[in-house]
Amino acid sequence: MATPDQAADTMIANLETKTGKSLDGWIAIVRKSGLSKHGEIVNMLKSEHGIGHGYANLVAHKAAGSDAGSTAGEDLIAAQFAGPKAGLRPIYDSIIDAVSGFGPEVEIAPKKTYVSLRRSKQFGLVQPTTKTRIDVGLVLRDDEPAGRLEASGSFNAMVTHRVRVEDAAAVDAELIGWLRRAWEQA
Repeated sequence: MATPDQAADTMIANLETKTGKSLDGWIAIVRKSGLSKHGEIVNMLKSEHGIGHGYANLVAHKAAGSDAGSTAGEDLIAAQFAGPKAGLRPIYDSIIDAVSGFGPEVEIAPKKTYVSLRRSKQFGLVQPTTKTRIDVGLVLRDDEPAGRLEASGSFNAMVTHRVRVEDAAAVDAELIGWLRRAWEQA
């Protein structure tokens, strides 16, 4: 099974053959449109240019720099840990180091306010919620909340559980075990 990066590379290689334009050509069209929201870009590419959803989604991510491999992704992470949240960056780095060791198919996908952790689908997220706390969201459908493994509640509808992390010592075997189990289930 191809990793998400391999799948994207294959789509980029086939883009011009399938759509008549290169990735750079499509990005130029997106920039000329003046649209900035992902959904608006996808809809425009599909309705006005007749390209399929997968290619439209790829072009929208690349045009916005919101894919995991883009420089904009690094900028999104830097912005999340700027100012009063700068002290949380070592906690984030510890979590990402642990998750990256699970296997080559781990995808770190920065968003504006959190970082999505993906395999074939999202299995978790890391969000600097306050200046003193990172929340780790997990998708663990069969686990009952207990102790520091809380129900996600209103935190984020894309995950089932949340763990509040206030210092690097809390990135321990228990948290990494929950992350690994969520990754294995994704």
